[in-house]
Amino acid sequence: MNSAKTAIMVDSGCDISQEFIEQYDIKVLRLKVLYGDRMYSDGLDIDPLEVYRRFPQEIPTTSTPNMYEVSELVNEIKSEGYEKIIGITISSGLSGTYNAVAMAFEEEDIETFAFDTKNISIGAGLLAMWAAKKLSEGWTFEAVKHGLNDKINDSKVFFYMDTLDYLRKGGRISPAVAIVGKALNLKPIISCNEKGTYYTVSKIRGQHKGLEKLMDSLKDYIGDKKAYLAIMNGDGTRYLDIIRARIKEMFPQCEVVVDKQITATMAIHTGPGLIGVGVLFAVSYTHLR
Repeated sequence: MNSAKTAIMVDSGCDISQEFIEQYDIKVLRLKVLYGDRMYSDGLDIDPLEVYRRFPQEIPTTSTPNMYEVSELVNEIKSEGYEKIIGITISSGLSGTYNAVAMAFEEEDIETFAFDTKNISIGAGLLAMWAAKKLSEGWTFEAVKHGLNDKINDSKVFFYMDTLDYLRKGGRISPAVAIVGKALNLKPIISCNEKGTYYTVSKIRGQHKGLEKLMDSLKDYIGDKKAYLAIMNGDGTRYLDIIRARIKEMFPQCEVVVDKQITATMAIHTGPGLIGVGVLFAVSYTHLR
């Protein structure tokens, strides 16, 4: 337990590795994967590879934790001796988890802070990792709370996807856009905007140009700044060697701190053939924007 006796609570959509979760005693609210009347807990009893394997037969749906589940986890955290909780979630523009956490926290008798990252996957997770590390270094609850608000614009994730089909099925883009994209062999690069919703950074024809555009987008965003990077793939292992090599070449000043598969709930909405890179600036550059 850190000196501030403050627990970090995240939802599984933040895509933090199990090793980091165990090292920093991070508490995880599990998003749900639904196949008919069967419900699975994201990252606990279902992984993305299982989702991809079952895609030809069925595309599942997802659901968020409710207030009761949040309260149960809060009680578990209190029983371990923690006196404060910082809840960090994926964007409220893409999930209802933040609202459930914020409302549940209002009913608690310990000090809490619900933080909406306005981001998805490791874009949210890197902020949670930063908070956990700062607490371990002796930062207070208040210092980390204010630090998160200061760093919210220092985290971003860029995803390349082989197909628009799953964004369409999840209601993230219109059927017309998906049909045109498929006909023209468009490969999208997506990210989250300041409101915490998806936007298309660019659409490029063909796989090779799509991967190059992903790297160009990263270069435009990072420049020569120092940053922590996270490499994420969703059944996109065939791209990993290319992306790892390009990152090493283009960003020698940066450190890769995560390299893993995306979570199952993310896989459902993006489909196979995904590769992404998350960025968290090592120093806050908010004042430059």
